[in-house]
Amino acid sequence: MPAAFTSTTTSRRQFLALLGISAAAVSCGTATAGGPGSGKQVTTLKYQGAVGAVTLPELAADLGFLGGVGLEWVGNTISGPQDIQSAATGQTHFGSAFNGAVIKLASTKAPIKAVISSYGSDQHSYGGYYVLEDSPIRSARDLIGKKVGMNTLGAHYQALLDIYLSRGGLSKADAGKVEPLVVPPVNTEQSLRQKQIEVGVLTGVLRDKALAVGGIRPLFTDVELLGPFSAGTYIMTERFIKQNPDTVRAFVTGVGKAIDWSRSTPREEVIARMTEIVKKRGRNEDTATLQYWHSYGVAEAGGRISDKEFQLWLDWLGERGEIKPGQLKAADLYTNEFNGNGKG
Repeated sequence: MPAAFTSTTTSRRQFLALLGISAAAVSCGTATAGGPGSGKQVTTLKYQGAVGAVTLPELAADLGFLGGVGLEWVGNTISGPQDIQSAATGQTHFGSAFNGAVIKLASTKAPIKAVISSYGSDQHSYGGYYVLEDSPIRSARDLIGKKVGMNTLGAHYQALLDIYLSRGGLSKADAGKVEPLVVPPVNTEQSLRQKQIEVGVLTGVLRDKALAVGGIRPLFTDVELLGPFSAGTYIMTERFIKQNPDTVRAFVTGVGKAIDWSRSTPREEVIARMTEIVKKRGRNEDTATLQYWHSYGVAEAGGRISDKEFQLWLDWLGERGEIKPGQLKAADLYTNEFNGNGKG
């Protein structure tokens, strides 16, 4: 098996270990200065970015939507779980991840709260599960004994695969015969075409380029399966929120405005703005992939969060035995208190 692939058991352990931090670790972070009695609140938020991309907070800052709140880039994240772990331990002030990963972190008693949606799937931006054009795979049952390549295990794309298999009528025993494998996104198309895997998850520019070449077709997409939905959120620690409410309100409301701006502004104008942002920050990044941007995929106006965006993954993780039944309630995982957008 190629080195790019990682076994299900190993990757799952690594994923859980990444999230397995204690509440004590959260309380010892260094990015939580200010608060009641200190006479000031934090006004510059430390964060991690993404190579060649513009995050919603970066867009909000450039548009002037964050008011007096500034951003301090401390590096680029390697994954959603790593990003929210950094926020939970005080290395940064906020982080974004798949809502299932947020739930896993909260289940360790880490005192965190989701404050606004960060990404999702819609008709423009979605994750697809692709097979070769001449593949005999046409249904969930055809996946028994087959390999499905995705960016990480125990997260968004494995959850969607499990839901697809369940809705396709597969028993847990049969679903267990479908083998999800970790394949770096940049290698997924090649692995699929070389038949090292039978199904590959493709998104964004990698999906568009693969479709342009031809020879592949979608088995299903996440937006076909669930409809438009917000899949991830920005989280902060409860301590930081309590100590810096005005800053949190400015940040959340500003990011929400950026979400709505990106949705209502012509795509070409959004891409031009993003290209300008990447060039200005001087990190020696290629802006070519920005031409493939379509949307952030956030479903709700202003990025407001609802119970359903967590309940689906609470149920999934409960069925997998990764959280205890009733351990967490959707409404306790997030707050819209600081979001001045999209009310009603």
